[in-house]
Amino acid sequence: MNKKFYITTAIAYVNGAPHIGHALEFIQADVLARYYRLLGVPTFFLTGTDEHGIKNYTSAEAAGLKPKDFVDQNAKVFQELDKALKISQDFFIRTTDKEIHYPGVEKFWKALASAGDIYKGKYEGLYCPGHEAFLNEADLVDGKCPDHEAPLQKIVEENYLFRYTKYVPKVIELIESGKLSVIPGFRKNEIINLLKSNPGDVSFSRPKDKLPWGIPVPGDPDQIIYVWSDALVNYLTGVGYGRDEELFKKWWPADLHVIGKDILRFHAGLWPAMLLSAGVELPKVIFVHGFVNTGGRKLSKSTGNTVDPFELVKQYGVDPLRYFLLRESPPTGDSEFTIAKFEARFNADLASGLGNLVSRVATLAEKSALEIAAKPTKPLLDSPYRIAIEDYRFNDALSYIWSKISAADKVISEAKPWETLESDPEKTQEVLRNLVLQLREIGELLLPVLPETGEKILGIFAGPKIKSTSPLFPRLEK
Repeated sequence: MNKKFYITTAIAYVNGAPHIGHALEFIQADVLARYYRLLGVPTFFLTGTDEHGIKNYTSAEAAGLKPKDFVDQNAKVFQELDKALKISQDFFIRTTDKEIHYPGVEKFWKALASAGDIYKGKYEGLYCPGHEAFLNEADLVDGKCPDHEAPLQKIVEENYLFRYTKYVPKVIELIESGKLSVIPGFRKNEIINLLKSNPGDVSFSRPKDKLPWGIPVPGDPDQIIYVWSDALVNYLTGVGYGRDEELFKKWWPADLHVIGKDILRFHAGLWPAMLLSAGVELPKVIFVHGFVNTGGRKLSKSTGNTVDPFELVKQYGVDPLRYFLLRESPPTGDSEFTIAKFEARFNADLASGLGNLVSRVATLAEKSALEIAAKPTKPLLDSPYRIAIEDYRFNDALSYIWSKISAADKVISEAKPWETLESDPEKTQEVLRNLVLQLREIGELLLPVLPETGEKILGIFAGPKIKSTSPLFPRLEK
């Protein structure tokens, strides 16, 4: 059993509105945070927003706003998305927070400099505006960034650089040995191959006249700390680094970073190297999920290919969206979103499946005047489900729950309790009592994944008396 569980998502870039690709990551992390809390493990769940950098600056200009007003406005939208999706984060960090984030970034920079790993030099590279990062030729497809499908800018600047190459062999060793776990295995192989391709030292600042929006380099206000040596440090500053060392000692190292595959190189390569240089313990696990696609293309603000999660929650409810993304998405692979697939899952699994079962059992329990002992307060999370959740197989955890729903439906079909309500009330109540206990267990298993639904089911079948209820998921009519 873990002594504590510290989980993070990547912080979202605020140059545009969130899409359901963001929702997938937030929900996956939320499932794990809720799960460990149910087990009684002290848990800290960090989300937040990445608010510096050139994309935010130019987007603010295009919107006719000051950068701070622009990021304030957009960060609020991501906070609202967390609320809409029932994300149970313990802290929402913003990289423009001068009290929470700035002190830790400055402390971390000075640690790298003290180790002799920051130096000034001319940097020449191919720059991807979408990533706000310099890429190598080996990263490109037909001369373009594979994620943003756009040409790169050739940039020559005098910047501060980080001695990445000094730490690459150690990072490879840590990943190959499993001391730094990268999941899934094919992403582990991907980052090892990338590291072995000699990535070179990394630009860690940009001239203020090119990047005016960010944290100044300590001792050199003409240079601005570059995005990765600012944004990545949120995982430390969010739990006290640079301001509350007791809090930091309590939670660090992170037990799990949840990230998308497009930022693997930074989290599993650059970030460990930075921590080694600063003398800070490494995270334990990096879990890498895939993309949500539509029409075969990645959902992305940069490509303008998005689906609005707010609209989906407004029209269908939060748990149906959580269910679809968790059930339909291979946890580490890509998935395809369409309204047709979404509505088919809603009707088959939620309306006709779970919702119908709850309504039938509640109605029959009320008709039979069933009384049942109150539900125990400690949730029962059984072994196959726990193994699936702890292996990040959220779709398998849901499949396991739905197998229990199918088993309960089979009991009803075979026992036909509606036919024995008057002729054999004792037998009827025994069948219904067992079904209520099964639904309580289903409700408990749903708490991490579909929290609203799990709570509703446990409320309906709390006992001692049970009353009929309106459908949890009214069927969608075409």
